Amino acid sequence: MSKSALYLFFVVSIMLTSCISTQDLIYLQQKDKSSPTSQITALEGKPYRLQVNDVIRLNIKTIDPKLAQLFSTNNDGAAASQSEAGLYFDGFTVDDHGNIRIPVLGEMNVIGYTLEEIRVRIEKQLLAEYFNKEANLFVTVKLAGLRFTINGEIGGPGTKTIYQEQVNIMEAIANSGDITITGDRKAVTIIRKTPTGVQIGDIDLTDINVMNSPYYYLQPNDFIYIKPLKQKVWGTGKTALESFGTVMTLFSVVSTVFLLLKN
Repeated sequence: MSKSALYLFFVVSIMLTSCISTQDLIYLQQKDKSSPTSQITALEGKPYRLQVNDVIRLNIKTIDPKLAQLFSTNNDGAAASQSEAGLYFDGFTVDDHGNIRIPVLGEMNVIGYTLEEIRVRIEKQLLAEYFNKEANLFVTVKLAGLRFTINGEIGGPGTKTIYQEQVNIMEAIANSGDITITGDRKAVTIIRKTPTGVQIGDIDLTDINVMNSPYYYLQPNDFIYIKPLKQKVWGTGKTALESFGTVMTLFSVVSTVFLLLKN
């Protein structure tokens, strides 16, 4: 093999191995050809059970608004502000002992309970102690938004809050500016706090079967980390043109050093 052919082979090999394949960039691919895409359904998330530092919103409505106002953290009895600051001050934060403090009702332990279970408990206590059935009592209990933190190879890193009952990993990424071209979509790490400790899981967003993962639906305070692809670590370039430029730059440096040493 001639030197020119060897050089051409070397350049082509570098370009092919360093470029990022489209298969590494496409989300939710049907990798298992034996099962049709139409049969893939997302695994339903289990009802979330409250943990320490969660913030919930409590709204009580009745035909006697002045009486309902007694159970509100707002002086005017209005609903809590939708801003994060408003939710922080007007919401009910689960303390280190798993309790929330509700005006008039006092402390209530909510750790490990679902939102529906808490709503039923509050409603029963209000009917037993303060209201009758004719008051048309209506109680709602919601999380003050689903808060998560995302970092790494993402367009908009930071802490985000989405005001939905359920948020999946794809929605979280879309709300964070998408994964960069140098981000590894095949190994997205999710760090999750649970009552029994910390769980860490890696999911492959290029595989449609990720919807069956317990990490597909986020939980409050999840931490998402997007790792870089090896192409970024090597610095060889994301495309064939960038890789070619890297090879030519390297070749020029080597040639210059060789000529200087030779002279």
